[in-house]
Amino acid sequence: MKTKTEEGFYAIGVFKPKTEHNVGTLWRSAYIMGASYIFTVGQRYKKQTSDVVKAWARIPMFYYKEFEDLLSNIPYDCRLVGIEIDDNAVPLHEFRHPKRAIYLLGSEDNGLPPEVREKCHFLVRLPGNSSLNVGVTGAIVAHDRVCKIPTTLPPDHTK
Repeated sequence: MKTKTEEGFYAIGVFKPKTEHNVGTLWRSAYIMGASYIFTVGQRYKKQTSDVVKAWARIPMFYYKEFEDLLSNIPYDCRLVGIEIDDNAVPLHEFRHPKRAIYLLGSEDNGLPPEVREKCHFLVRLPGNSSLNVGVTGAIVAHDRVCKIPTTLPPDHTK
């Protein structure tokens, strides 16, 4: 039986997030869906009192001042997957998740700029023609990954 590490890992983060609340929602969802860490690019985040699962104590959050900082710190053999409404993006339901992936969401008001999209190995889009809240989008992407690669879920600690 393969371990979680042998099956790969993923992280998920936001490029210039609009609100701290949305990052908090993403952090909790990422923890529940087995992400290894989350991150922000271009904006810091402070812990919220509404974080009842204490995600801050369970998976780390990294902060990258600039997009280039993220690029220079992507783990070896990881694929950068941009989540964006883009004509060149693959629909999420058709996307085959890389074994080792970094998912990058854009802010609700500006998305991912063209120069960031160009650096992504893949672009993926959700159904619809309007952006969703980044916390919701991140949860949908993480859920899709977990459904397609079920070993990425953490052990059930409620038993």
